[in-house]
Amino acid sequence: MKLKVRNQARISAYFPAYRSSNGLDEGIRMTETLFQKWQESEVSKELNKQRKWSLSPLVARTQTTGFSRPAAIEKRPLLEVDWQPLLFAELGTLKDEAKEVSVLDYGADPEGKVDSTRAFKQAMRRGGRTVHVPKGTFLISGLKVPSNTAIIGAGETETLLLLKKETPKKRQGVRNRNLFAGNKRIRLEGFTLNWDASRFDESEPSSSGGINSSGITLAHVQFALVRNVKVIDPGLHGVDVTSAFYSYKGDGTTSRFRSAYIWIDHVEASGFGDDGITTHHSDYIYISHCFLHDPSGRTHEKGFSNSNGIEVDDGSRHVVLHNNATENCFGGVEIKAHETSSAAFDTQIIGHISSSDNRSYNFRHIGHHKGEDAESQTASGIRASFLIAETPTWTPLYRDSEPRALVVSAYNKVSITQFLTVDEKDVPILAIQYRARQVALDKVYFKGKEPEVRLGKETRDINVSEIKQWPGTEFSV
Repeated sequence: MKLKVRNQARISAYFPAYRSSNGLDEGIRMTETLFQKWQESEVSKELNKQRKWSLSPLVARTQTTGFSRPAAIEKRPLLEVDWQPLLFAELGTLKDEAKEVSVLDYGADPEGKVDSTRAFKQAMRRGGRTVHVPKGTFLISGLKVPSNTAIIGAGETETLLLLKKETPKKRQGVRNRNLFAGNKRIRLEGFTLNWDASRFDESEPSSSGGINSSGITLAHVQFALVRNVKVIDPGLHGVDVTSAFYSYKGDGTTSRFRSAYIWIDHVEASGFGDDGITTHHSDYIYISHCFLHDPSGRTHEKGFSNSNGIEVDDGSRHVVLHNNATENCFGGVEIKAHETSSAAFDTQIIGHISSSDNRSYNFRHIGHHKGEDAESQTASGIRASFLIAETPTWTPLYRDSEPRALVVSAYNKVSITQFLTVDEKDVPILAIQYRARQVALDKVYFKGKEPEVRLGKETRDINVSEIKQWPGTEFSV
């Protein structure tokens, strides 16, 4: 609960309407109104006609070009996304049918002197288990979780899973057991995982490539909850929601073996070699009340580390971010794709505070920006409400990158309302550039220096409302 309250308090200090369900819903509706105008435009219809999808080995044709119904509160205690009832039903089945056991019953050592990996494996068996992990420190060399399994600790401050020093770099701290066959119904809750990248010399990368070396990896998983978990010093990502096979067959294609229906809630990650929380080639992901901060950047060459707090990456679809915070990262929230992959499609952000990140909000499709590049077929659909870019800051993570409060490149159908820059020293930059199309910013405010809007020559249909000085805490949406 602490992260939820912390993030909500920081955002609502600037946007008081964010505190109430009515104010939150009103902000979401404003964004949706802007977004629907893009949907109905002639340019939008033409772009949809041009969109083509291809099929190649181990790559699935993209199934939809439609956007999800916007998430909303509507007097409920939780933000509702369309597929939540399905996830709750599956997790309810897990709770009702799994046998409850303690890892201590299988010889785990809570003193952290003996490797407990085998005890966890025996406790989980082939699934159908809720494995309780009491207070203590448990040495592990990586856990592989089968379907229909919950691992429940006594709390982030009570239960520590610590990778032993001899664990190979390629190991994830916790991942699902069957990458290509896939797994279903996994719940991870109430512990701290220390991947301990300090086990490896600082002169070498902290990760071994591919989907290896993360704290928690869900690859080809359907129906999972990761809640009340802290991840410390992972070699790659804090939490990685991904497919078991990455497609780089080009824009318009997407991987098989995708994950879907994943909720990441109340997760804190720090010291990550690449990103705090990241998604690849997966669908229907909800990330809420998380805090991602202070990456090591050790996956990358020194000074060229694209380490983001939250990254919605290659081929991701239908991702909702709610009430999150990032700090001291290269990017606070990055929505993107590499040149040879489909872009993240249909992302909604509701409430985010980026503090001292180099690029607070960075939306791009690499290799599809400029006039000579191929037009992006998939970089489309970003809706955002209540965003704060607090002191965008130069970082040694990426030494040649100038701070930006917002960057939009190649994406179309981007609608943002209630956007605030906070900087008493430097002029924040809002850069809408290259082939960005159909971008609308409304109700933009500043505290301190007034931001500068930079529009690229190749952009089309850009609407930025008058930027006003922040009126203080006594104003409504």
